[in-house]
Amino acid sequence: MHRALGIKIVPLSVMLAAILLMLCGPASAQETAEPEGTGEFVTLETITVTAQKQEENVQEVPMSVSVMTDLDVEDRKIESVLDIADHVPNLLIFQQEGSGNNTPIMRGIYAPPESFLVSTGLYIDGIPEITGVGFEDKMLDIERIEVLRGPQGTLYGKGAQVGAINIITRQPDNEFRGKLSLEGAEDKKGKVSLNLSGPIRKDRLFFGLSGLYYTKDGYIENTTTGDMINDREHWFGKGRLRWTPMDELDISLVVSRLDYDEGEPDMTLGRSGTQMFMLPPPRDRKVSSNLDGWNKSSRDSQSLKIAYDLAGALSLTSITTHREYLQHTFIDWDGSPMTLMHGLKDNEYNTLSQEFRLNYSSGRLKGLVGFYYDQDDTDIYMDIDYGAMVANMNRKFEGETYAVFANLTYSLTKQLSLVTGLRYETEKKEFTDNNTHINLDDSWDQLTPKVALEYSFTPENMAYVSVSQGYRSGGFNVLAVSNPRYYTYDSETLWSYEIGTKNSFLDNKLIINGSVYYMDIKDMQVNEQASPEETYLTNAATARGYGAELEATVKVLDGMTLNGSFGYNNTEFDEFSDVLGDYNGNKNPFAPEYTYSLGGQYRHATGFFARADLVGYGEMFFDKANKHSRDAYEIVNAKIGYEANSFDVYLYAKNLFDKEYNSYGYVGGFITLYSPPREIGAQLMYRF
Repeated sequence: MHRALGIKIVPLSVMLAAILLMLCGPASAQETAEPEGTGEFVTLETITVTAQKQEENVQEVPMSVSVMTDLDVEDRKIESVLDIADHVPNLLIFQQEGSGNNTPIMRGIYAPPESFLVSTGLYIDGIPEITGVGFEDKMLDIERIEVLRGPQGTLYGKGAQVGAINIITRQPDNEFRGKLSLEGAEDKKGKVSLNLSGPIRKDRLFFGLSGLYYTKDGYIENTTTGDMINDREHWFGKGRLRWTPMDELDISLVVSRLDYDEGEPDMTLGRSGTQMFMLPPPRDRKVSSNLDGWNKSSRDSQSLKIAYDLAGALSLTSITTHREYLQHTFIDWDGSPMTLMHGLKDNEYNTLSQEFRLNYSSGRLKGLVGFYYDQDDTDIYMDIDYGAMVANMNRKFEGETYAVFANLTYSLTKQLSLVTGLRYETEKKEFTDNNTHINLDDSWDQLTPKVALEYSFTPENMAYVSVSQGYRSGGFNVLAVSNPRYYTYDSETLWSYEIGTKNSFLDNKLIINGSVYYMDIKDMQVNEQASPEETYLTNAATARGYGAELEATVKVLDGMTLNGSFGYNNTEFDEFSDVLGDYNGNKNPFAPEYTYSLGGQYRHATGFFARADLVGYGEMFFDKANKHSRDAYEIVNAKIGYEANSFDVYLYAKNLFDKEYNSYGYVGGFITLYSPPREIGAQLMYRF
């Protein structure tokens, strides 16, 4: 009956989330440093962000922003980029093929992996991570995480079509501080991390060091050898040197390296995969492989930031970055005792970028103008061994991007402000196939505007309306070397219309933020079946998306905080068909219908700490025909412990009830991606 009426039943837990959000709810604020244990109804702290590349109160920024402070990262046990999404409405970060291969989906929009781009950019200390390969970082010595929802092309460019994730690490200063953390958990998990920072010369020269070692046994058994195929071992290190030769000048150099030495991805053949190779039906978390696969990828990055105060109202910022990701993987796709499909990847991704910004803030006007340049070099080398034959791919992509941009906020009255932004970006790319010696080049340019009006009803309550354009640049089809019609594809663009409100109640004890949005997507980059044997990335679709987001935080009593978020999204094709069918009205793949989180936390003056989080995602399709999907699911995370002046000890659980949410329909059912099992462990932290 419900289907006939076009009504979809929402799980009880989702309805409960929506109701509780009106009373509680990401924490875009944290506790003030007032005496604990009084039982009084205390306030939440104001948080300053740089979402618009200027320092602002997050409650005064006219866009949807979720913020997690350093304390939030610790309390919620956010260990990687994947964990961030659990606390942000309408964000999912989907792991494709093992560590480091993560695809962000924001408001139902994602970039197909074949494009080598993302629709939601990751920026770590200003370093752009805008490829799905290497979209990762370890959460050490974090100052805050900012998640910006909606197009950010005006300030961030091609990689921020529908959003951006900013990770800002802590600046060292005159205070010497350090933290050592030791962890042990199920499946022989071991983790050691260390942070150190302080002055080398007071007021002028400072250092910061952080490092991590992580190891854990796998949970997918190779019945041929009796070993687990998906063991994990990671190393991570970051160093920072900060120099302030004068009060007006601040120079920071940050270098980091992340290494993987691990087994195969958390996957096996799905039903259609075993049928294609005429193998027995897949067994749960078991393979019979004749290959010990591995992932020995690494990432090196460097950033140099120079900030100079020219005058009271003017400042100049230069950010120079370099990023190199080396992808070295060997995977047994068939998982059988035979060599049916073994894949070797030896890829290299290099990006060099430079940005200059001139910031101004005085009286009724604040804003910035800037220039951006980057150079991308990508080398793709792949071998696929089918037993009887080996297919080889050896290709090179080179590109340069130039952009100029501006973003201005002008107070029309004491209550009404106008925000305008504009970016012009041009990109040129070259493609070389080293097997066929085909050489191609093409270029794309885009003008991305933004206009927003912000109205403050009171100092604690504001509303905004915005119109902005986002885009993802065009490129070359990595497989289209025999069909000139499909050599290139164009940029994807969208217009986003958003209305939102940000509110602080009860003398800043309760914060509730909400927004609704509508998106019109043109020239959508989709996988078009050009013939029964050929699939290419083209601009064959148009789509529309709409949704709503709600976030709230309430300080119930001193030491007790409730927080939560809820996001609803519907993104579907208006026009899209190919030789296999018509997909009009179908949902965009990798777009959960809803996301939600509910969290409760208590920190007492005696040292007692407890926190629990309920995290949920709605149904998500894996294909344009909407035949394969992952069901809605929810998991519970928990943490309890004792906190003293210099040390903390915790017991924690991730996925406490060992919920399975496997992706059986991945790649048309060819692959099954397993969800991680429950992890119960202990953590000891020493601060000095």
